[in-house]
Amino acid sequence: MSEILQNGSAPQLPRQVADAYVDALIALDPITGTYLGVAASSSKLPDFSPAGRAAVAELARDTLARLDAAEALPGAESDAERRCARLLRERLSAELAVHEADEHLCAVSNIHGPAHEVREVFTLTPSDTEEDWAAIAERLRAVPAAFAGYRESLGLGLERGLYGGPRATTTMIGQLGAWAGEGGEGGAFFEEFVSAGPDALRAELDAAAAGATAAVVELRDWLSAVYAPAVEDKPDTVGRERYARWSRYFNGTDLDLDEAYAYGWAEYHRLLAEMKTEAAKILPGVGPWEALKHLDEHGTHIEGVDEVQAWLQGLMDEAIENLDGTHFELAERVRKVESRIAPPGGPAAPYYSSPSEDFSRPGRTWLPTMGQTRFPVYDLVSTWYHEGVPGHHLQLAQWTHVADQLSRYQATVGWVSANCEGWALYAERLMDELGYLKDAEQRLGYLDCQMMRAARVIVDIGMHVGLRIPDDSPFHPGENWTVDLAQEFFGLHSGRPADFIESELTRYLSMPGQAIGYKLGERAWLLGRENARAAHGESFDLKAWHMAALSQGSLGLDDLVDELSKL
Repeated sequence: MSEILQNGSAPQLPRQVADAYVDALIALDPITGTYLGVAASSSKLPDFSPAGRAAVAELARDTLARLDAAEALPGAESDAERRCARLLRERLSAELAVHEADEHLCAVSNIHGPAHEVREVFTLTPSDTEEDWAAIAERLRAVPAAFAGYRESLGLGLERGLYGGPRATTTMIGQLGAWAGEGGEGGAFFEEFVSAGPDALRAELDAAAAGATAAVVELRDWLSAVYAPAVEDKPDTVGRERYARWSRYFNGTDLDLDEAYAYGWAEYHRLLAEMKTEAAKILPGVGPWEALKHLDEHGTHIEGVDEVQAWLQGLMDEAIENLDGTHFELAERVRKVESRIAPPGGPAAPYYSSPSEDFSRPGRTWLPTMGQTRFPVYDLVSTWYHEGVPGHHLQLAQWTHVADQLSRYQATVGWVSANCEGWALYAERLMDELGYLKDAEQRLGYLDCQMMRAARVIVDIGMHVGLRIPDDSPFHPGENWTVDLAQEFFGLHSGRPADFIESELTRYLSMPGQAIGYKLGERAWLLGRENARAAHGESFDLKAWHMAALSQGSLGLDDLVDELSKL
């Protein structure tokens, strides 16, 4: 059969198939619905049990079958349909490869997984009206079932000999304790969250929040008593086969891991030389990380949590004002972005959340304070160019703005991590190229961020795949990577505090292949720009290229350089 019908409608082209997939996915995954601003999702949570995950996989298989038929239709050969079809096929195939390897049965992480998705979605759920809060109460009542389904998946993983890493397990147990209000910053997350709700629903919200917290404690206790002992002697690393599968998922390409590892080392040596130059301007005679430690105590800083939130907002507002009309052409609704403080009990790294599809919820940057009240500026400036403007916000908000010209899928759930993180790292470099890093402090902080991304390529591939440290390395030349060596290397080559280093390494261990996408994605963006510049010569218009590049929607690294080069 050369065409496929849905609900008796006309044959669907690839973009229609992709958008039908989004609609069906939202029904299975209300968290995705909330990210997109779908009001009906606000009261629900996904089924994280094996059966629930199987339903999502079956949707992917069915969609790929529909795509086969769609690509045979007249009109499917247009650039718009072709790009969407390639993305949809690549993404769903990569997701199915991960599912069919039963990776969802050992999904334990300190940053990304069912438990973290559940907690984070409440910070994005609408809470302006009494009706909104009634939906929140219902969603809170769904937390125990969601956590029970997740626990069922992990339990089946134990039966099948599939294990999450012991380090991530230990970290997650501690995080769950923090969410339950046991020590550390603040009280129980859900109880504190509902404290802003209306008095008319106070009893209902408090009871629902208490039930959600009880589910957090139950999951924590099960992980402590059952899961942690079962995985305590298992490796934290995943090996080459699993790493290659995850790398395809996060990067949208089948990487040559040895070439990527060598590129990480090349960037390491280049950046180290630049860092030494900038460090000498700050404190002559010391190395880069000694200079950064000096800045921690004596450099420019912001005092106070409210003050740093306002300062970061000002930094993004200034960037929008200066870049709009010169290097970008921004729609009014893209110009709005909010600075927020992240709730306690999460990862140490800052992050960004996209606007809803109708922009009723703007894009937001989130700063975890980790209990600090004093914030050195050197490591915040380029980080907020990365998370906010012109980084994640301009790309993801622009996708949302032009979704009607692309497809809903390309602008939202079809995103490829390495594309997005590569753009954000490119954005940091762009601000350096444009002269926005105003002194040696800010430029050394920027280079430290770049070095962290190069170190990620080295240690993430090195420790998971078990590669050899090169002979010209100043660090343990000729030895094979271990987790302990990776942590030592990362600590020696970062200006960040020990708790951040610990959190980062746990993240790499539990999300293999994701951390390398920053540097490899940046390389793809830079190559695409240079190819386009070479093709156009003196007529190359950087502003026009930026807007065309940001209006393409998501692309895997397989396609990104090719498409960027044609602009």
